[in-house]
Amino acid sequence: MSSPGRTANRLIHETSPYLLQHAYNPVNWFAWGQEAFDVARRENKPIFLSVGYSACHWCHVMEHESFENDEIAALLNTHYVSIKVDREERPDLDQIYMKCVQLITQRGGWPMSVFLDHEGNPFYGGTYWPRTRQQGMPGFDEILTKISDIWKNQPEDVRKSGTELTEEINRLSSPAWQPSELGKVALENAGALLLKTADRRHGGFGMAPKFPHAMDLRLLMRVARRFKTPEAVEVVTLTLDKMSCGGIYDHLGGGFARYSTDAYWLVPHFEKMLYDNALLTNAYLEGFQLTGEERYAEVAREICDYVLRDMTSPEGAFYATEDADSEGVEGKFFTWTEAEIDEVLGEESRVFKHCYDVTSDGNWEEVTILNVPRALAVCAEELELTVEELTSRLASCRASLFDVREQRVHPGKDTKILLSWNGLMLAALAQAANVLHEPRYALAASNAAKVLCETMIEEDDRVYHSFKDGQAKFNGYLDDYACFIDGLVETYQATGQVELVETAMRLADRMLDQFADEENGTFYYTSKDHETLIARQQDFHDEATPSGYGMAVTALAKLGRIVDESRYEEAARRALTAAGHLIKTSPYAVSQMLIAADFLLGPTWECVLVGGEEASETVEAEKKLHRGFVPNKLIFRQDVDREVKDMPAWLHRHFADRIARDGEPTLYLCERGRCLEPMVGLTQIEAGVSGL
Repeated sequence: MSSPGRTANRLIHETSPYLLQHAYNPVNWFAWGQEAFDVARRENKPIFLSVGYSACHWCHVMEHESFENDEIAALLNTHYVSIKVDREERPDLDQIYMKCVQLITQRGGWPMSVFLDHEGNPFYGGTYWPRTRQQGMPGFDEILTKISDIWKNQPEDVRKSGTELTEEINRLSSPAWQPSELGKVALENAGALLLKTADRRHGGFGMAPKFPHAMDLRLLMRVARRFKTPEAVEVVTLTLDKMSCGGIYDHLGGGFARYSTDAYWLVPHFEKMLYDNALLTNAYLEGFQLTGEERYAEVAREICDYVLRDMTSPEGAFYATEDADSEGVEGKFFTWTEAEIDEVLGEESRVFKHCYDVTSDGNWEEVTILNVPRALAVCAEELELTVEELTSRLASCRASLFDVREQRVHPGKDTKILLSWNGLMLAALAQAANVLHEPRYALAASNAAKVLCETMIEEDDRVYHSFKDGQAKFNGYLDDYACFIDGLVETYQATGQVELVETAMRLADRMLDQFADEENGTFYYTSKDHETLIARQQDFHDEATPSGYGMAVTALAKLGRIVDESRYEEAARRALTAAGHLIKTSPYAVSQMLIAADFLLGPTWECVLVGGEEASETVEAEKKLHRGFVPNKLIFRQDVDREVKDMPAWLHRHFADRIARDGEPTLYLCERGRCLEPMVGLTQIEAGVSGL
């Protein structure tokens, strides 16, 4: 965004919305690259590395306080070479230097601020610093002055600190792998630990701030199914209910904010991330399958509709984030005053305010964050309405408020396309298409997959991490390959498009070639041909997104079973075994890996559905196949336009000698070569699926 009287710096030539936000700062920013390091060496200056992302509220605060300040800019321009990095474009750099900040401060977060020597070794770092000293926190101006003095007058201290930190980062980046086979006990123990840390009053895990932890919820549902643990179901349903009723959820437009600042899900940082909404779509879909509660299906549907409405490019791929701020104010787009509600809803405002916690004083900074603190049935009784009547009236109120809200200045949007996050969204939409019987979600996933294949994959099957303004950029990371492979496999199961599986196989072969550590059977985060950095990460811990390592195991396990290629499943098992000891000792951080372990432990069912003469009966058979919670299943449907002999070899194996018996839809269920009796007709299919 231009600034009157300001001259653009080098960032004006970047495509990242986050970097472009800083293009008119008076700071002489560089993007990460050789040019910045060459200048630093030539002028003998330390490097100041600032890492953030476009939807980050405190990143905006530090920009306004410091990077737009002429005095701070003068300190940086005189004494430093300053590099600005978008963590969403360069997660490899973010991972490495976040370890440094955590080692120094015992915590992490963004904006991340790190001081480097000419080799990229960090010697000091932190997160947000105010421009000047306040509330016991040192000012950025003090820090810049002190670090410059140490660089000039204590070079040995700088060198020693940089060497020690880099050595420790490398130690943390390459764990001492102790292979250990994972069995059901590991899953049971992980479930017990999650239950121990669960908040039994407000849902979720731990105290404030609270993040959604979608992978943990999905793992608990698998634990509940495998071990018949009602306590796990209680924690999952409490959390799903509290989150969807809280202020972290957008009750008018759908979708979740990134996290809640409090323990009871009321006040979020209002940014919305594509990955959160993809992962939570899966969690709510599985919650619906597990419990049959329609409210979970509705939340999943609203998330998908939000993404298709607000986060989809004209070509069909999915944008990265929406900001927390609009018109310079956090949450302004999403919050309401009582007077605004009254003006829009008129006589209906009394009903809406009663249910959505709207008062004259507000519930946050004199405005209201919409939330539903009490059950709808309780509100209906208090208002002397039936639940059905109240539900209808509230839906009308929400629609009216949404229409008015659409006229407001919208939060900024980061419109770059990230392959890993898009892969997560492909999987979410594909599963929503199957579970909710919504063909439009399958169409959206199919269209997005086509766009991503056309724009972000090279002829040699190399993938790019980011796409924006017609440019595909940055060598793909492990999670780009893994999440996209998984998304392609899930989209195949919703659409039957075999070419998606063919693409997934090629990408899996490249992933194994470029990222696998052949000695240990583990995976690096960056490829063999990646830029050389101070460390090469092997990181299997989940953060806000599932680890690339966990997703690689997940994707390879699914793909191996679909195409009957042992090399994929063997690679998944070897990677899981290699990390086995670490998974057993710290299961709380590896839920995605344990979800993959649950799949590999099985039983994992191959569901081959051959359509009958009546198309409507085949559709109904598909619905029954997705009705219950059977997470470990793979779906193959006979394409009426394709003869079995014309199928690729991997698919032919599933359909050979399998026909629709007596003209009715027929389901064949197999598990590692063991097949049940064919289920003919809707009654048998329903009974058979319910028994899995």
